[in-house]
Amino acid sequence: MRGGTMSQLNPVAEGVHRLVPSPAGRVHLVEAGEGPLVLLVHGFPESWYSWRHQLPALAAAGYRAVAVDVRGYGRSSKPADVAAYRMTELVEDGVAVVRALGERTAVVVGHDWGASIAAHSALLRPDVFSAVAMLSVPYTPRGGPRPTEVFAAMGGTDEFYVSYFQTPGRAEAEIEPDVRGWLAGTYAALSAGTMPGPDAPHPLFVAPGGRLRDRFPAGGGLPGWLSEGDLDFYAAEFERTGLTGALNRYRNMDRDWADLAPHDGAPVTQPSLFVGGADDATTRWLSAAIDAFPATLPGLVSSRLLDDCGHWVQQERPAEVNAILLDWLAGL
Repeated sequence: MRGGTMSQLNPVAEGVHRLVPSPAGRVHLVEAGEGPLVLLVHGFPESWYSWRHQLPALAAAGYRAVAVDVRGYGRSSKPADVAAYRMTELVEDGVAVVRALGERTAVVVGHDWGASIAAHSALLRPDVFSAVAMLSVPYTPRGGPRPTEVFAAMGGTDEFYVSYFQTPGRAEAEIEPDVRGWLAGTYAALSAGTMPGPDAPHPLFVAPGGRLRDRFPAGGGLPGWLSEGDLDFYAAEFERTGLTGALNRYRNMDRDWADLAPHDGAPVTQPSLFVGGADDATTRWLSAAIDAFPATLPGLVSSRLLDDCGHWVQQERPAEVNAILLDWLAGL
């Protein structure tokens, strides 16, 4: 077994499950294929499973595809200290995975928070991460006011979801009594075709005294990209682990702002790719970040917005995303 420090778990159809050492203790990953290493980093509230459509496609194309559970998720370590979930720590987890797999470098691909982790991995460790692809969330260099001050000023009388997540235990009290229902509502709210009109209450803002789930789509049905079995998998993971580790990522944005001060305004220069959904609030809110790519991502190869696609791009449009990724990887 390559690396010599890995603990192999039961192989499944998607790949081989492993535990590898990390600065926090361990990282759980799923590996498929042989060839150049492609590291896949998920977002919130997801897991390695969000890459279930990409693992076999990358493996079939001659890549060693590795999808991790980010620190705080799944079988990966969950430190108790909130500060353990700062960006610099998550970057070093990725470095530890590359090293444990016996590799020197990797291409890193991330979605949502994973896109930010991927971009900062390329920024902080260009010796390890030779190229970076970001899904849904564009790279935004460190700068401007303290993040929590920015979020507090958003939404008028409503509270932006990032602010709602800041106090430990508050969001957990909403989510954990009905994890499956909350996940279903979140996945539906940010899928294509469900975003409200400009005058309607937005699902990422909380009314005074309210909850995020108060603005989930009515009816409770699942989006077309998500099966009952998929939802069962996600729900079982979070019912077992709780949500605190995942939410602690949001509680470190001010620490990240301080930690990254030496990199204020710094571009990511490696070959890069961005893919987002045209029907995603994130790409709408961060359109200025996308417009700034010539300065912030001078190595950008391609930037794509997929029509009729929401936030969960690699799950909503797996065949199209796979084709874009493979074309980009082939050109590296």
